[in-house]
Amino acid sequence: MRKMLKIARREYNAQVRTKGFIIGLALAPLLACGGIIAFFLLKDTVDVTDKHVAILDRSEVVAATLVDEAGKRNERRVYDAKTGEKVRPAYLLEVVAPDQEGLDAQRLALSDRVRTRELFAFVEIGPEVVHPGEDREDSRITFHSKSPLSTDVREWMYWPTNHRLLELRAQEAGLDEELVNRVTQRIGIESCGLVSLDRATGKVLNAKRTNELEAVFLPFIMVMLLFLMMMMGAMPLLSSTLEEKSQRIAEILLGSITPFRMMMGKLIGGVGVSLTSLTVYLCAGFVATQSMDFAENIPFHIMPWFFLYLVSAIFMFGALLSAIGAACNEQSEAQSLMPFIMLPMLIPMFIWFAVVKEPLSGFSTVMSLVPPFTPMLMTLRLATPSGVPEWQPWVGLAGVVLFTLASVWAGGRIFRVGILMQGQPPKIGTLLRWVLRG
Repeated sequence: MRKMLKIARREYNAQVRTKGFIIGLALAPLLACGGIIAFFLLKDTVDVTDKHVAILDRSEVVAATLVDEAGKRNERRVYDAKTGEKVRPAYLLEVVAPDQEGLDAQRLALSDRVRTRELFAFVEIGPEVVHPGEDREDSRITFHSKSPLSTDVREWMYWPTNHRLLELRAQEAGLDEELVNRVTQRIGIESCGLVSLDRATGKVLNAKRTNELEAVFLPFIMVMLLFLMMMMGAMPLLSSTLEEKSQRIAEILLGSITPFRMMMGKLIGGVGVSLTSLTVYLCAGFVATQSMDFAENIPFHIMPWFFLYLVSAIFMFGALLSAIGAACNEQSEAQSLMPFIMLPMLIPMFIWFAVVKEPLSGFSTVMSLVPPFTPMLMTLRLATPSGVPEWQPWVGLAGVVLFTLASVWAGGRIFRVGILMQGQPPKIGTLLRWVLRG
């Protein structure tokens, strides 16, 4: 046991006491969550370049309203009232008289103006938009731009256009406009959590409004953090084992310790590296959330599960990676076997959004109970506001523990044979034979 702990300490120090470890701690969150971080940093960044839009109104009843509403919007929303700084683009609308005999040529000419960036987009309003009939082509409103993601102008046009159409229909029907507005008034549906009971006072607490972005963002951060810790704790075991084998250091170590204990020492060292990194990230995250008054949204209740799944995952994947390192002679040989280990680690990253969207679905439940996927997917489901039934984390943990024991046993048998073998490139069939026969 003492020698195994020495191996663990040596593995821990070899990774932690390096500049690369410090740099990795700083860069890993940026590489893993750079897109989300950039989204929050740049979400208020707006392109203030004015948007020139041509209106081809074949109905001849909507364009004037759009021009009038665009003028009001430009007066109210383009410049900051306090600083006078331009904060939004102005919408500059140009009304184009329709050429009924040469519509195709007119559409092409407008499209060419968009291509040359003279226009941002052009809108064509069908002649029958007030009273849509069976000919759907004449009652369409189409927005033409170079990018399908150019939605701001299109979304703004939706309300004044439809309000004008509703107004015209009400006038033709002889209805009072104010009455029509009251009858057709829309009320949004707010997203809220569940009503709860304060057990100390017995008072029923009102449900809080929920933020869909936070409901996705927080679980993703938890699963990404787990993935990073797995990578930082388990992945280096392959290269360190391969290095010790190629430099004949393993032969010296095996003179005083068994191969299995040597591998276990390396796994314990990998767990130590992950827990050290996790402590740094948790402390930094706690300080950051406290400063932003966001700490109450952090799912601290799942931290015990997080630690249990993390340790199990490092032993599970670390044993297999150490076994590959022991079986290979060169880095290129190890790379050919890496997909068999990396795929179970990456599959949860491919399906995380489907799971976080419906955490209680049959698909999410089954996938989170498959042992190689359980650490990340069960953590992801636990971090969602809906949670999971109480029995599922325990069943998932039992499956992970059993699979981890099997992985450590199989990895230990491969490690024992491969660590002293030189020259022969490993094959999947050979590794399986080592597992079964020792």
